[in-house]
Amino acid sequence: MASAIFFYIFAALAVGSGAAVILTKNPVHAVLFLILAFFNAAGLFVLLSAEFLAMLLVIVYVGAVAVLFLFVVMMLDVDFAELKAGFIKNAGIGALVGGIVLAEILALVGYRGLTAASTLNVASPVPAAGSDITNTQALGEILYTKYVYFFEASGLILFVAMIGAIVLTLKHREGVKRQSISAQVARGPKTGLEIIKVPSGGSVIPPAAKHPEAAE
Repeated sequence: MASAIFFYIFAALAVGSGAAVILTKNPVHAVLFLILAFFNAAGLFVLLSAEFLAMLLVIVYVGAVAVLFLFVVMMLDVDFAELKAGFIKNAGIGALVGGIVLAEILALVGYRGLTAASTLNVASPVPAAGSDITNTQALGEILYTKYVYFFEASGLILFVAMIGAIVLTLKHREGVKRQSISAQVARGPKTGLEIIKVPSGGSVIPPAAKHPEAAE
């Protein structure tokens, strides 16, 4: 009874915060609602006895991905007025995609062939009762054997997303001196050493005095 109550509480908060991520106008508030959705999803994993997935969701997604989203939103100078201007133009495609997703969800909910008996042959990351295998070991055996290619593909997708975030936030400013490794390695005595013959009783003129613009 208590588990059912907690399930409905976590599920309602997860659905509500997920809807708030889409409906809120402030992108910072959207990320905060996303963090709330992750915490409630972690609570659902705890109810399913998948403690490793719950901690993974909190540590990785809340501690890294959601914070990264927040920093990207704050660093990027996004013109939200321009984004909203193209909403009407892309409303047809968005409605089509949303209708397809809604139809798939309704078809899955209304599928009566999905019973408890039909799910017995599905690999589960949760160890059976009385088993000596831990939750982490059971999940690793499934992830790195049956779903290893999907796991590697997801890692490649995340790597590409990381490179894209770096490219979007990287801005080259003009007039800033930067280190050139190739130019430093190619330097020799002719380019890195200047021999000046100083006459008797004379003095060496500093480069800044000879070229005033170099001192600026």
